[in-house]
Amino acid sequence: MPRVWDVPVRDSTRVHDAQVAAEGAAALAGLDERRTAAAALVATELATNLLKHAEGGQVLIEVVAPPVLREGREGSRTVQIAAIDHGPGIADVPAALRDGFSTSRSLGAGLGTCLRLSDDFALHSVPGRGTVAVARVSTAPRGGEAPVRPGDGAAAGGQWPDGEPLGAVAGDGLTGHTAVSGGAPASAGQAQGTTAGPAPAADRAQGAARGAYEAPGHAHLGTGAPVPPTATSRALDTGTPTPRAPAHGLADAGSPASQAAPAHGSADAGTPATDWAPPTAESHVLADAGADPARRTAPLGGSPDPGGTPQNRSLPVTGVRAGGVNIPYGGAEYSGDAWAWVRAGDRVTLMLADGLGHGPEAARASSAAVAALYRWAHLSPAESLGRLHEALKGTRGAAVAMAQLDLAAGRLSFAGIGNVGARLHTGGTWRHLLSRPGIVGVHRPGTLREEEADWADDPLLILHTDGLPSRWTPPSGPGLPEADPAVTAAVTIRDTSSPARPVRDDTAVAVLTSTPPERP
Repeated sequence: MPRVWDVPVRDSTRVHDAQVAAEGAAALAGLDERRTAAAALVATELATNLLKHAEGGQVLIEVVAPPVLREGREGSRTVQIAAIDHGPGIADVPAALRDGFSTSRSLGAGLGTCLRLSDDFALHSVPGRGTVAVARVSTAPRGGEAPVRPGDGAAAGGQWPDGEPLGAVAGDGLTGHTAVSGGAPASAGQAQGTTAGPAPAADRAQGAARGAYEAPGHAHLGTGAPVPPTATSRALDTGTPTPRAPAHGLADAGSPASQAAPAHGSADAGTPATDWAPPTAESHVLADAGADPARRTAPLGGSPDPGGTPQNRSLPVTGVRAGGVNIPYGGAEYSGDAWAWVRAGDRVTLMLADGLGHGPEAARASSAAVAALYRWAHLSPAESLGRLHEALKGTRGAAVAMAQLDLAAGRLSFAGIGNVGARLHTGGTWRHLLSRPGIVGVHRPGTLREEEADWADDPLLILHTDGLPSRWTPPSGPGLPEADPAVTAAVTIRDTSSPARPVRDDTAVAVLTSTPPERP
């Protein structure tokens, strides 16, 4: 079920809560001690920044699929940490990401630490509107792990929160990107910060993280085989992890893992971006932290090609990315909403399910929809919804929206049942994609038609549950389609709510968008 840690950060005591939540998510994801320390430290720094520079905000932590869809690389899981605020925004985003930069007389280790320790980091900030930061820390790091340095703050211990274990999420986090978005110079916003925790636990966490880099290499999490570092000083993981049954998230429907129950998550089907340049106002600049040729082309297993050289089976799906954010109602442990995306050949399907009501029973219904999706990824949205209706009988039922992109034809098909919204942006305009009344698993309409649209001209698809207001304004900005999809989802939720008017139900937003043209 979609386990989400929702931590409102209003005072300094909640910084520790964010840290403990990250450790709990790391345990759920199966991260080792080094990656757990990294996740805890990233959560600590982001929560601290919320207090120092935005007078508070919200930290959302969940286990998701890694940001790159790769065939033959099932089993990786990622902790996604999103920090959302309505603060003043960041005046100079590139400066804020540099180690040593601070607007509050601190050590200036906050966002630079997050950028370095995360496998995938994205930032969106507009002066006067606030900041959204999304970091992902994986079981199989993008190019190895960056060490936790003494100046990075402290990641202390804590007890794992109770939660139902999830299976592995299919995908691979070996290659990712960093997305940075900034606004025009204004008042200083959510810049760097640093915190310290109990020294013994911090020393253990930092020592464990540093140990992975002081040695010549590190052991692969699945095989135990030694992995040498690359030229970028990030260890390249070239082993094949032990196959696991995925939970909600992302997988190739042609792989064995896709036949199991998937898990809720976020993913990127694109490839690394180019080196990043300082962003302009309202821009979204994509960058890959160390996307050198060795890391892009190193063989990751598979059958030899006819020429006898190893064939790289771990190729990302190009041209499209997806991501999302999920907020449980009233800070509950489980959200009744869930989303996932799968691929079958040239077809990529994004699904969002809203279990009837909220709480564990609603979560079971939406989770059943996600699990069933993996069995029918080759079917059209209308056909899949018909199968889902049978699969969800015996549950509360759910509202479900499904969008399927034919990558070869450049056409999007959509069908939905129940109160789940969809908006498509193409050619500078937005259009509604309409669902039919009903509840999947309880009552389905007699006929179900699909809407179709071209997937061109900076396309962006937003699916959302009824936690958003019935009338909401889509996020704006010339660089929006190039933003990390999870950032776009978080900005959508932030701009339709406020500290005084939080979400009114379980709220999930899932986003599908094209890979920016500058990303190879």
